[in-house]
Amino acid sequence: MTRVVLVTGGTSGIGLALAEAFLADGASVAVCGRSPAALDRFRTAHPEALAVQADVTDPAARRVLLDAVVDRFGHLDVLVNNAGSFVECDFTTGLRALDGLAQEIDLNLTAPIRLTAEVLERWPTPEAVVVVTSGFALVSPTRAPTYGAVKAGLQGFADGLRRQLAPAGTHVLEVLPPTTDTPMTAGQAVDKLSPADVARSTLAALGRRRRTATPGDTRVLPALLRLAPRTADRVVGRL
Repeated sequence: MTRVVLVTGGTSGIGLALAEAFLADGASVAVCGRSPAALDRFRTAHPEALAVQADVTDPAARRVLLDAVVDRFGHLDVLVNNAGSFVECDFTTGLRALDGLAQEIDLNLTAPIRLTAEVLERWPTPEAVVVVTSGFALVSPTRAPTYGAVKAGLQGFADGLRRQLAPAGTHVLEVLPPTTDTPMTAGQAVDKLSPADVARSTLAALGRRRRTATPGDTRVLPALLRLAPRTADRVVGRL
């Protein structure tokens, strides 16, 4: 039976690269996104895939999304929680730093947790649940401390979920990309990994049933934090 994969935020950036990598690997793929134009571009490029307009923070939209997967493919094997946003906030400016906090938490943390629960309600033993966090889950960025916080929270969710689902054979994979060349990072003048590299690392980690995929510089970050934390602080201070 063909593997069926759902990628949230799958019309651009890392999500698009993941969707295309799964398609190239022979999977049936569904993506969701909020932009009609991006969804149309995806449908034109990949008519064999399913593209659904859905805001994953909206419970009704999540139901429509999963119903569409059932109608098209009949089942789901792999959920990829990728949709997210990067919000800069400066707490030295006072309460203005909290503008948009609820929306950031909802998209980056609450929505993937809820969607995972809803997928497991329908398909209790999927092949895999993939959670895209960030290298910033390990060390929070200076200009976006709340982003680091929600990604660390998502990392904790993946860690506990992995142990819960292990007896059923479901693989839980956390992907920790470094700064990646996506629309979200277009204004950042720093070295960036390509989304295709993140996707290749993800599929390789899935194939080997690893706990984490650490593409690019993220691979050395845990050791750097352990052995040279001040160096890590200086590096992250520039981000």
